[in-house]
Amino acid sequence: MCERSTANADSSGSIYVFDPGALTPAQLMGDACAICHAKWPRPRQPLGELPDGSEVFGCDECAGIVVAHNARSVRAHALAAH
Repeated sequence: MCERSTANADSSGSIYVFDPGALTPAQLMGDACAICHAKWPRPRQPLGELPDGSEVFGCDECAGIVVAHNARSVRAHALAAH
C-alpha cells in the first residue's frame, strides 16, 4: 500500500509514498483517511504522499499510529547502528 521513501524527506527523515491504485477515490481526494477510511471528521493529518507529490491525509488516531511507528523505527535503527 505504501513504501518508505527518503527522497524529499521531512523532519523525521522519511515519508511514506502511497500507491494510488490501493486507495479509494475518497482517500485520493482527502475525503477519507488513507488507512481506516474514516470520513468524519474529515482527515486533516498528513500521512505521506502519492507518487505525483499530492498529500495523503489521515484521521488523528491513524496519524498517531504512524508517529508512534516512526518513533519505534528510529529507536530500532539507532540500536542496530550502535
